[in-house]
Amino acid sequence: MDIDDILQEVDPTVYRIPQEKRDLQELTRAWIAERSAPELLPWPPNDLFERINAAIKRQIERVEELTGDMDPKSNFALIVIQTELERYKYLVRSYLRARLAKIDRHTLHYLSSDALRARMSDIELAYATRHQALLHNHYLSSFLSSFPPNLQNLNDAVGGISMIETPDLDTAVIIRLLKDSFVEGRGVDSDGALQMKEGDIVILRWADAKPLVEAGKAELV
Repeated sequence: MDIDDILQEVDPTVYRIPQEKRDLQELTRAWIAERSAPELLPWPPNDLFERINAAIKRQIERVEELTGDMDPKSNFALIVIQTELERYKYLVRSYLRARLAKIDRHTLHYLSSDALRARMSDIELAYATRHQALLHNHYLSSFLSSFPPNLQNLNDAVGGISMIETPDLDTAVIIRLLKDSFVEGRGVDSDGALQMKEGDIVILRWADAKPLVEAGKAELV
């Protein structure tokens, strides 16, 4: 939570954050969280990416309008707009690449249930489905076709052991508390719990930090 959020909560009628600035803040937080979490996080709600794409389109159109203007003031404005545009584009590209890397690494896992499929956007879901189909066809043509039919599946769970590789939920992450919270963590030798204050920084296993992040009590940093 930054100063804009605090002021907005104190008096939302007096201090209003422009929608475009709020969208950039949300995109930045989503980018940081996605790069930090070991598993795919839910796709941003409330049409965030639709608004971001519309903002990028407006910036591109503005750049095109100013490109042929030789006025020094307009040229300076063009440099500022282009710099802001590149920041938007970098965040979007890096965010989507982080998500696609996770989908590529654990495609079957994210296609295995409705809850996990719901974390992906429609385009990501189509990509994951097509990616897995191509991969399975490649394996069939390479070696799986020589196996008995009952051994050709890539998602068997015979003997209680699943063939589907899943993200490591014990990966360490760093979170910042957004509210005073009771934090519990599992250790190698023993578990621990501590009452912590807003703004405190904690290193936890993702499995322990995830409930706090999902409840809005903490954010990944």
